[in-house]
Amino acid sequence: MSARSSSGLRPVTRPRLYEQVAEQIIGWIDESGLRPGDRLPPERELATRLGVSRATVSQALVALEVIGVVAVRHGDGALLTETRSSTKIIDAIRAHATRLPEIIEARDALETKLAALAASRRTDDDMARIDAALTEMERDIDAGGRGVEGDELFHAAITAAARSTLLSRMMAEISDLVLETRIESLSQPGRPRDSLKAHRRIADAIRGQDAGGAAQAMHDHVEMVSDVALLRD
Repeated sequence: MSARSSSGLRPVTRPRLYEQVAEQIIGWIDESGLRPGDRLPPERELATRLGVSRATVSQALVALEVIGVVAVRHGDGALLTETRSSTKIIDAIRAHATRLPEIIEARDALETKLAALAASRRTDDDMARIDAALTEMERDIDAGGRGVEGDELFHAAITAAARSTLLSRMMAEISDLVLETRIESLSQPGRPRDSLKAHRRIADAIRGQDAGGAAQAMHDHVEMVSDVALLRD
């Protein structure tokens, strides 16, 4: 075979198990005629039907949630939010996996600096908003949720406290991508509680106006939340 005839060949990508499960779930949704707002079967039932572990089903649902196909709500399970072709869904899942490391790098660079600035510039009102976000996150976790909204409020409060218009705009530009990493991370077993503890360390440093400590605590936090099952696979 000539070099010219083989130039279009690319390495074959082996689908990950959770991708195969996500594709099976989408196929079942199509066959069942589900529409946005309909509820999917519980994870345990899906795992039994598909012959895989519940952890794999959970990872597949998280991947579908990240790209906006389902919404996982405490007490309601997974709800279908939109329908797409299985090919488009798998492409979107793989695109998310590809860009995830770069999103984490951007978060580390931006949020570490924002935490340091917040420690130097914060006001009492800023601390009140940071503490309110921690309270909301703890309330949600205690109720069995993942604390996604409280997590988002916490990081938004720190961004506001930093009083950097340009950095704030940069964070806004990647906000949708950061939400992907937030959902991915807080879906890991035990992660919501660990994330809440890390948030408290960051808040304590900001409260004490310790810029170096706040930056280090934020870096440690981003490093921790970057440990997700999708990247380990």
